[in-house]
Amino acid sequence: MNLEDHVGDILRKARLHAGVTAEAAAQAARLSATELATLEESGSLAKRPDFAALAALLNLNAAKLERLAAGWQPAPAALESWRELRVISTSEEGYAVNCFLVWDEVTRDAALFDTGFDATPAIRLIEENQLALRYVFLTHGHDDHVCGMPHLRTRFPKARFRSNAASAPPDQRNRPNDCLALGSLRVMNRATPGHAEDGVSYVIGNWPEDAPHVIVVGDALFAGSMGRVRGDAASARKCVQEQILSLPPATLVCPGHGPLTTVAEELANNPFF
Repeated sequence: MNLEDHVGDILRKARLHAGVTAEAAAQAARLSATELATLEESGSLAKRPDFAALAALLNLNAAKLERLAAGWQPAPAALESWRELRVISTSEEGYAVNCFLVWDEVTRDAALFDTGFDATPAIRLIEENQLALRYVFLTHGHDDHVCGMPHLRTRFPKARFRSNAASAPPDQRNRPNDCLALGSLRVMNRATPGHAEDGVSYVIGNWPEDAPHVIVVGDALFAGSMGRVRGDAASARKCVQEQILSLPPATLVCPGHGPLTTVAEELANNPFF
């Protein structure tokens, strides 16, 4: 699976986060305005920019930025460590979004994290594995992550929804320090606003055979990048560091777009951190 953001996407996001003009970024990179625009649009390097100066201007890590520009990808996740985890990708007009199905192998109690554009593949997996959908956890309310909600509500009327949306009914809002049981699994929430005001990530722990924690992060973090922030980008970055990247290095990170990664991979390779 391709990264959600190529090097040009990262530069554009970082430039917008830092309030740096294209002209200033091009000058730092020793590129023309046209060359920078091409780089931001396509990610292709017709001419090597001055990564050190550009990274310093945009508050990025230069070595990690160069590594990503050279083709870095996270190592493929060995999902057999988490036997009851499924990654579901749905697309609309060529744009893909991930959601995640998790269940307890004994009780068959299941939870879906986000819905994607279409809930049909998740419903099919629930039925094929004879699961009981207990919860639907939403990372944020952007359309590509919640489009399947009406279908799920109709098909599973007893499933309980959870989100950080202020507009959600009180019984559907996450509470700080909640620890919800899914058979032997435990689901906790960590607020990660920034890309979305209601952004929240979910830590899933107590896996069989001591498999590492899993965290579903929505668009707060991508492999090698992070979601675009329209407000206080510094606070959003700090939130990701404190709520996601503070977890043990082996923690599996499940973003809303692009490939799965780990805390260790992101600490070593994500130029935003």
